[in-house]
Amino acid sequence: MEVRIETLAAIRVARIRHVGPYEDIGPCFERLLGWAADSGSGIGRVLSLSHDNPETTPAEELRSDACVEVPDAVAPKDGIVLEFVVGGRYAIHTYRGPYQGLRKAYRRLFEAWLPGSGEAVDDRPCMEIYRNLPLDTPAVQLVTDICLPLRNAPEH
Repeated sequence: MEVRIETLAAIRVARIRHVGPYEDIGPCFERLLGWAADSGSGIGRVLSLSHDNPETTPAEELRSDACVEVPDAVAPKDGIVLEFVVGGRYAIHTYRGPYQGLRKAYRRLFEAWLPGSGEAVDDRPCMEIYRNLPLDTPAVQLVTDICLPLRNAPEH
């Protein structure tokens, strides 16, 4: 599994919280991207934050955030919240393919890569950065950076 470690800067985002199965976040993205397009501010990176472990949290209680990077001048509206995604060290795996394969990729990252990496997971949410979107890209050509938050210093 190919994984790189990078330090990412904080990202200013507009977000909508979703509670329920991670795969049901789509309507939040549709609403958020519609708002971003209507705001005229331009759309930066599109990402999501996953706050809970789907292996230990019931699906109906999973918390995730649909996010789009925005410039400073944007004003929130209708349940859309503006905030910063905390920067820091991340283990990043670039996944290629349909979103249905993301859960398996996460499992490989946590079960195969992490134990031998000498790294420890931080308490920030996992992040997905979508390099392209299903609006104009076939599912098999989707590219997603899976970002696993790491503590500042590796444990040895």
